[in-house]
Amino acid sequence: MHEMPGDFAFLPLGGTGEIGMNLNLYRFGSTWLAVDCGIGFGGSEHPEVDIMVADPGFIAERRERLRALVITHAHEDHLGAVPYLWRQLGCPVYATPFAAGLLRRKLAEAQLLHEVPLHVIEPGGTLELAPFSLRFIRMAHSIPEAQAILLRTPAGAVLHTGDWKIDPEPLIGPRTDEAALARIGEEGVLALICDSTNALVEGHAGSESEVRRSLAALIRSLAGRVVVTCFASNVARMESVALAARDAGRRVAAFGRSIRTIEAVARECGYLAGVPAFAGEDDVADIDDDRVLILATGSQGEPRSALARIALDQHPRLELGEGDTVVFSSRVIPGNERAIGTMQDNLVRRGVRLMTDTDHRIHVSGHPTRDDLRRLYRLVKPSVAVPVHGEWRHLAAHAEIAQEFGARPVLLEDGDIVNLAPGTVEVVDSAPVGRLVVDGNRLLPLAGGVMAARRRMLFNGAAVASLAVDGTGRLRGQPQVSVPGLFDSDEAENGRLSGEFAAAVMELPASVRRDDALLTEAARAALRRVLGKRLAKRPLVAVHVLRV
Repeated sequence: MHEMPGDFAFLPLGGTGEIGMNLNLYRFGSTWLAVDCGIGFGGSEHPEVDIMVADPGFIAERRERLRALVITHAHEDHLGAVPYLWRQLGCPVYATPFAAGLLRRKLAEAQLLHEVPLHVIEPGGTLELAPFSLRFIRMAHSIPEAQAILLRTPAGAVLHTGDWKIDPEPLIGPRTDEAALARIGEEGVLALICDSTNALVEGHAGSESEVRRSLAALIRSLAGRVVVTCFASNVARMESVALAARDAGRRVAAFGRSIRTIEAVARECGYLAGVPAFAGEDDVADIDDDRVLILATGSQGEPRSALARIALDQHPRLELGEGDTVVFSSRVIPGNERAIGTMQDNLVRRGVRLMTDTDHRIHVSGHPTRDDLRRLYRLVKPSVAVPVHGEWRHLAAHAEIAQEFGARPVLLEDGDIVNLAPGTVEVVDSAPVGRLVVDGNRLLPLAGGVMAARRRMLFNGAAVASLAVDGTGRLRGQPQVSVPGLFDSDEAENGRLSGEFAAAVMELPASVRRDDALLTEAARAALRRVLGKRLAKRPLVAVHVLRV
């Protein structure tokens, strides 16, 4: 790509055209700045994958010119990839106290805490990272200290919103700083780079204060054991649950690692000061059923979460049944419908009563709906709108709203390089992008051979055979064939497979059987044919040849 001394550009490597894996880059002249570095999940589209991250290869090649990584807020899809990708970036990281508190724990687990230069910026603060001048603007969201970033350069200013909403009573932290946004609008904004998650939803996002009132009334009316599940990062919701429990004469017990972590970081940062520390899982047995409220992870049906194990009656500390209630103070993230439905079925099978946001006002989104977006455009008055943080239908709906207010929309996806200045704001080039899979302590390309083999094994199974041959290529003994996930462990069936495979190998030409490489490849083909007679599948096949 061409770089000029005074030009200004934007490049998303992740999070545009998709939800999750946010990784955004800004360039002025030859200097780069990264904003957010988050994870995504495989979901139903990639069942072979747990966690994914955007491939940072493009900026890793330019890391000596990467000034810093700035985090807008503490959600996993905005900071969760830092421990996985920081070694490739190698730059200072800036975050607000709450985000920094969570990040320190993640870096400690990855044994990076003393390597990463992590700097704390106060909400609403300023930061000079020449040639970029940054101003943080407080935004309401479903996690504390979410910040929009005004990036000023000699070529103009861009407002990068991060995740946000308009909430007249967010409960934890201040409201979205509309006065600051209005001042920015008066000063002039070249481009608004903005969250599109709820651009299809009419009306306003709703307030956390409404949820607090509803939860208080609901929990007061319940008998028996009560479990509430919500997004662990929503500290205001956590506080609302705790206050509702207190008013109902119940003690809160935290079930799940992420809730305990968020509670600890929140208290370190001065939040949750008005509610007692949560009890632990071991304390529940000593609390009467009508006097306990369990705050549990698992609102999305995550298989290893506390609520999923409770639903399967596999939790060592809690068993639910008739007379107990589970309150889902959350929404269903698309792709999680089946997992949540299965978990809820398991709970109902045990006689548990369910309450969800379909019949009670017990959840509001943290993202801007259409009226919220309209309010932002009235305040900021950008010349150009660049919708991000959404799939194409969200980006297109956002673009329609931008046009209502005279902003020219520029639609793009991961890898598109947008010229911001000088001249027309438009896509002028592209950069290579991709997805990496977090696999234990390593990163693998989603499109690479290892993950392709794993997908094939997932859907078609695998077969492994071992055979011993002498120098002339004659079989010594019976080949061993292992077919996990294809047939039951049946000795007779394995014997038939082994016999058919041996016969197929002995039919190969003698010249092939004398050459290890040729024999290995021909034996693989033979095993595929043998399995093909019995299965309408093409399993992954491996053959090991031992020459004796």
